[in-house]
Amino acid sequence: MRFDYRNVVNKRLPQNSCSLNGLVISFDQFGICEMPFQKVQPEKLSTSVVRQIENLILRGILRPGERLPPERDLSERLGVSRPSLRDAVAVLQEQGLLTTRAGSGIYVADVLGSAFSPALIRLFSEHPEAAFDYTAFRRDLEALAAARAARYGSDTDLLVVQAVFDKMVAAHDRASAEEEARLDAQFHMSIIEASHNVVMLHMMRSMFDLLREGVFYNRQVMFRQRVTRRALLDQHRAINAGIQSRDPDAAAEAVQVHLAYVEQALSDRQKADRNEEVAQLRLEHETGGEP
Repeated sequence: MRFDYRNVVNKRLPQNSCSLNGLVISFDQFGICEMPFQKVQPEKLSTSVVRQIENLILRGILRPGERLPPERDLSERLGVSRPSLRDAVAVLQEQGLLTTRAGSGIYVADVLGSAFSPALIRLFSEHPEAAFDYTAFRRDLEALAAARAARYGSDTDLLVVQAVFDKMVAAHDRASAEEEARLDAQFHMSIIEASHNVVMLHMMRSMFDLLREGVFYNRQVMFRQRVTRRALLDQHRAINAGIQSRDPDAAAEAVQVHLAYVEQALSDRQKADRNEEVAQLRLEHETGGEP
């Protein structure tokens, strides 16, 4: 049906209505007079800055304890005035996302804290069986992360994973146990970051902090053993190959094989420690406590 504007009655019509061939039609009867639109409010520059920094923290690009550039440099990078940047920083500080250190600058706050209470952390460190539950948890979750990284990771994500693995190879060639242990954690975190799941990212980052602190076991001990070091590097190579070839199943399987090996190595280490304690007792008994 088309409007015949020649027949529109030339008189004032009710609001939200029109005339069609002399018939007045009200739009109210169709329930379309009130549409759910609101005026667009211009966003303050400081609000845009807040949103950008929030997203960088959420995505794990800005990490806890990381120092932000000086105010002048940061305002130039963001393309905003320094007063607008100060307003944004004040909001982020109030939210607990940024913190100021006197004479040092502005840092990303420890937004994670600890995933566990101090009392529970103490129990973990005092009861060796907790380490096996930890590795089992990692095996399941990191296999999923590796599969997601192979499937959803961007080309740039995969370049990051490759770059960290290349550093691991270099550290292995230098026989640097401390550096290998540090890069081991970085390699696994780069895979979790490439999985693009922010909940998994922040949860595993907190878990890895406990591992770095030696709550579950001393990772550097593993990297001091030549045979173990070579096996670990080969396992990491298989994980990286699965991700780089975008084969989710191969990547997940390689992670499971790797962490099963870590679990067995940990079990062997604990058994060796117990055997050494027994041997020390025998020695003390045979020598009467003399050195």
